[in-house]
Amino acid sequence: MTSGLLLSPEVVAGDIEAARDVSTVAVMAVPDIGPWLRPGQLLITSTSVLSRLVEPIDAFLARLDSRAVAGLAVRLDVAAPTLPAGMIDAATQLGFPVVVVDELFPSGHSFAGDLEELWDRQVDALFTADRLRKMLVDLVMAGGGHAELAAWVASEMSGAVLITTPDGRQLCHAGDESELRRLAASPVLDSAGRGRTDSIDGGLGLRSLDGEYVVVSAISANGIDHGRLVLYSTERTLSSDDLYLVEQAATVCALVVARELVVSSVEEKHRANFLRDLLRGRGGEQEHVVAHAQTFGWDLDRPVVVVVIEPDPVVEDTSPLPTRMPLVDRQARAFADAVAAHDPGAAVAGLATETVILMGSGTRTMNLVRELVDYVRGDGGGGRRSFGVGVSRATTTVDGISAMYNQAKTALKVGRQLSGVRAVTHFDELGVCRLLSLVEDDSELESFARETLRNLTEDTVEAKDMRRTLEVLLATNINIAETARQLHFHYNTLRYRVTKLEKMLGPFTENPGLRLDLSLALKIIAMRGVNS
Repeated sequence: MTSGLLLSPEVVAGDIEAARDVSTVAVMAVPDIGPWLRPGQLLITSTSVLSRLVEPIDAFLARLDSRAVAGLAVRLDVAAPTLPAGMIDAATQLGFPVVVVDELFPSGHSFAGDLEELWDRQVDALFTADRLRKMLVDLVMAGGGHAELAAWVASEMSGAVLITTPDGRQLCHAGDESELRRLAASPVLDSAGRGRTDSIDGGLGLRSLDGEYVVVSAISANGIDHGRLVLYSTERTLSSDDLYLVEQAATVCALVVARELVVSSVEEKHRANFLRDLLRGRGGEQEHVVAHAQTFGWDLDRPVVVVVIEPDPVVEDTSPLPTRMPLVDRQARAFADAVAAHDPGAAVAGLATETVILMGSGTRTMNLVRELVDYVRGDGGGGRRSFGVGVSRATTTVDGISAMYNQAKTALKVGRQLSGVRAVTHFDELGVCRLLSLVEDDSELESFARETLRNLTEDTVEAKDMRRTLEVLLATNINIAETARQLHFHYNTLRYRVTKLEKMLGPFTENPGLRLDLSLALKIIAMRGVNS
């Protein structure tokens, strides 16, 4: 504050002595200052600019504070001779330094020329953004969609442009082919070709990657995060001005999202209600159901399987990013995009807590399901939530869809119990666990497991090791040599273990009934996680 840059500074809020160190100085010539903010920055502006803020002054100051801006210097203009109402109280509560000055750019100071240049750049960016926004709005009003917007932005801003979902799946791209190829090979995208939205701030902002630049802005409509607009260039150095322009273009992309949501919401509701009736066995006659499904583009006049996808339980997201659309809706859209290329006649809908797919059955059904899952999951980044999948047997009638839905739900539930999160399970893989899952009294199952396995239910290294030995013995039908080979034990070592197990559990090598009980008890432990 003693550098001579600020003429007659008067501290009106915050503790200057305890303030952050000033590492850079910048000006705020436009209300949308976000792209130009940096940690440790002393921000210089005027009351005329502050009077044009769209957000409340307390929210604006909180944003500066969260971005570690060092302080704010404000000139009182003739057109706006006082600070915005409530500004001093809000800054005092935050402990954020605010000073009032006589002049923004004192003549003769070494920074004056640079600050005036930055002021002019921001004003130029404002007018350029206004022109860009008007052109894009005209494009949207003429019926243009994301593809047309991406092509126009790529041409206007001389770079490669992507429009993606919030988790980075590409919806469209535009720009020079060589630039797009370099983008595909850059760290901006993961191995599955998705934008990396799982980094700090969801991958938003201006980034420099080994001399290559990328700008990423969120596409938000009605406070909901619907995707990303990405600008990439190796031909020129992107700057904060480009970030400002991309953010303005993203607001127009949000208009397309809002338009599409209005058009699709009613139809999506009808599809979900119709599918819900099928899953409850209330669809009606076969001929009527098949005909009605065709109006949605669904082919149910063939053998189909039911696939149920449910998000794995996790701790609630506390991310500061814009609020996303409901998780199930996001996953339903991701699977709809994925399955469209493989089975255009499949039915896909997001219900209250799960996504349900009715897809054609064939010899590659499970392979196709796993391919769809791999596509939607990508490499696990991009902020994508994990999910479990259950797959039913096939049915040739619409009356059988309800039963197949229950099979898929059972496969999902038991598969998650056996394999944990991210399990992909077919109903036929469950074996006896199907029956055990029908027992509602968990205490009865746990009691049976403890009484049968005794000390082997303990949560110790030795107990787990002995359970593993028992599992392989039962799987090989008490073949000592084969069990020793699979467990990499000496034959005599395994004979000793068998003797020890029989002292604990009884003569299971000679008693088939006891072997069955032990197998069931081990399945219960795998499903329920029973420990003493």
